[in-house]
Amino acid sequence: MKIGIVGLPNVGKSTLFNAITNAGALSANFPFATIEPNIGVVAVPDERLDALRDMYNPVKYTPATIEFLDIAGLVKGASKGEGLGNKFLSNIREVDAIVHVVRCFENDNIIHVDGSIDPLRDIETIDLELIISDVDLLVRRIDKTAKAMKGDKSYATEYEMLKRLKTHMEGGKSARSFECQSQTEQEILDAIPLLTSKPIIYAANMSEEDFAAGIDENENYMKVKELADAEGAEVLPICAELESQLNEMDEDERMMFLSELGLTSSGLDRLIKKCYKLLGLISFLTAGQPEVRAWTIKKGTKAPQAAGKIHSDFERGFIRAEVIPFDELMECGSMANAKEKGLVRSEGKDYVMRDGDIVLFRFNV
Repeated sequence: MKIGIVGLPNVGKSTLFNAITNAGALSANFPFATIEPNIGVVAVPDERLDALRDMYNPVKYTPATIEFLDIAGLVKGASKGEGLGNKFLSNIREVDAIVHVVRCFENDNIIHVDGSIDPLRDIETIDLELIISDVDLLVRRIDKTAKAMKGDKSYATEYEMLKRLKTHMEGGKSARSFECQSQTEQEILDAIPLLTSKPIIYAANMSEEDFAAGIDENENYMKVKELADAEGAEVLPICAELESQLNEMDEDERMMFLSELGLTSSGLDRLIKKCYKLLGLISFLTAGQPEVRAWTIKKGTKAPQAAGKIHSDFERGFIRAEVIPFDELMECGSMANAKEKGLVRSEGKDYVMRDGDIVLFRFNV
């Protein structure tokens, strides 16, 4: 899973990126030239996997990971080449979802590019640049489809749909809000790498004082939350500076500090949960002495396709899946006890995987 972190300059985007990518045990940063995104690979915290590690004492421990891309700050006119322009936009087309960092804090020492704090204006600035870039892409796609339609009338549906989408977006609306009229249209839309069709989380970057006072007291955060609710997007109140401080603390000190702020988990943990929810993802687990590991799949994935995440041979030669929910295994204390009690189920090709399933796949090729 790739997540792009975007925002105007001086909103705390890079501070947040550095904080969250330094928090994961497997985090690793690969700095490129300034025109390239910084990349951080972060382990997904999972207490279930930790419990399996204690149970099996495995040789290898492999959590799921998320790749975060810190994309260079976007400025007004980027779609026409201002700032890093199209370089920025090409990087963001590769991600699965966008975390849009929005400045909701006041600080006279950190100059805002537009001279004042206005999160809705900032969101509109970036949205407009993404929409303009998407419309340019659509114009090229429409021309290509029109040429193809001369020799093959089956392109007519795509052509008409793309023209409607272009009109919709020229009205300042994102591709996310476009209503497809059929499954075929939805599949066409899904196949186009439009920036404004990607799921989005608004990270409302607030001051530590705002967190202490209560996030609902921050008018800027409430404006972002209202917008996100209207769009069906996610919003995450976060303090990038606070996340940086948490990285310097040991576990006990960190939990005490969070508790004083009325929080139970770090910004990274909360952000990852938002990402999984937004993208409709769950994790299944495999466990044994050689390795305990978490695997990320889409909700609704059936057992053979989940097996294919491990290896294509597992899916091709799928026989059955031996499954037990995590909680039931913990209650039994061991896999041997679970099998004695008949709690390990044998599931076939139509089984839909559930979050926290511990699975052993049987296959033959």
